[in-house]
Amino acid sequence: MTLRLTSRPVDDDRPLPVLLPDPHGLLVLRRGSGLAAWGQALRLSVGTGPNRAARTTAALRDLDVDGDPTDLLVFASLAFDRRHGASRAVVPRRILRREDGQTRLVCIDPVGDDSPPPPEPGSGDAPRGHDDRLRYAGSSLPDLRWLEAVATAIDRIEAGVARKVVLARDHALWCEHPFDPRWLALRLAARFPDCWTFLHEGLLGATPELLARRRGTAVTSVVLAGTTGRDPDPAQDARLGRALLDSAKDQLEHRLAAESVTDRLGDLGGDVVATGPDLLALDNVQHLATRITGTLDDTTGRAPSVLEVADHLHPTAAIGGTPRDVAMAMIAELEGMDRGRYAGPVGWMDGTGDGEVALALRCAQLSGARARLFAGVGLVPGSLPESELEETRLKLLAMQGALAPS
Repeated sequence: MTLRLTSRPVDDDRPLPVLLPDPHGLLVLRRGSGLAAWGQALRLSVGTGPNRAARTTAALRDLDVDGDPTDLLVFASLAFDRRHGASRAVVPRRILRREDGQTRLVCIDPVGDDSPPPPEPGSGDAPRGHDDRLRYAGSSLPDLRWLEAVATAIDRIEAGVARKVVLARDHALWCEHPFDPRWLALRLAARFPDCWTFLHEGLLGATPELLARRRGTAVTSVVLAGTTGRDPDPAQDARLGRALLDSAKDQLEHRLAAESVTDRLGDLGGDVVATGPDLLALDNVQHLATRITGTLDDTTGRAPSVLEVADHLHPTAAIGGTPRDVAMAMIAELEGMDRGRYAGPVGWMDGTGDGEVALALRCAQLSGARARLFAGVGLVPGSLPESELEETRLKLLAMQGALAPS
């Protein structure tokens, strides 16, 4: 198959979700810039196992392309657990790319394909909200059983079985009419402009955590671990932030997460530098954040793609734990649910291997009028089950607010 790539400017400054003609399209948004895509030129088979990112990268690079390879984009969303086959990767037929206020439309068309072209940007129905009351439909583990699972994990950590384990929980909601993901993305992007708002085949969220950004051989990652709430009173809000910075428990949790990235990134090259932790204040929570940069080894003539870098770092201790294998086994035993693509890598990559991949956090899996929300917490010595449950409630507020009646 040969793919022909063309592009043209678009003189329309409306938000990208408004211009997306397909409610089930693809979105990546941050600070007013980003990508909106629809149609399908090609679906890549990701599969399972340790080589899933390498296979996806090779499949993209092997395509016969007539045009600029930086306009050939694959949108990928990988399963948290490599053993599960929930991963998805799509090369769309139409992509709106917006940067620095400038928008252009990239067309990716299979040569010889006589099927009707995808709709134009901004055509079709506008994104719509809903006025339905949200109904709670339960969790995979009721609160009491989840608290017992957390207590078991903490006991094992304090006995030296693991240093840190991340346990998550889900929260199912429904209403009478189907959700419009574009409308929800608009609300998330407005409330969390510094996060990456993403939509990938029903997986919608606004994540603050960049797993990997690649530009040539330069790679960047942002690690978040350690959380507290916000307060409308500036003085009290500042006290909450200082308490987080001074918390030995949260500093330990964060250090383990940052080390898991610096160590793994060092496998791929050199010049790894970590800066932080600092406070990252979002609308509803504050986090400890460390920025990590590195240089990829390209002595073989091909540096790892951004998807390969992200999958090599995954799962970091911020969403899995440490030691990695022990933590993953405890998650499988205690969590009581299948994470699917929650906490997995999600983002985009171009034909040169550059791109951005975040962690699918603060998100929900949508299915018509149903939504399954997720939130997780990092457990270390000194963690308290009831405090961890409250932290998940704080994190769930991001998606609950987006899903609420308009």
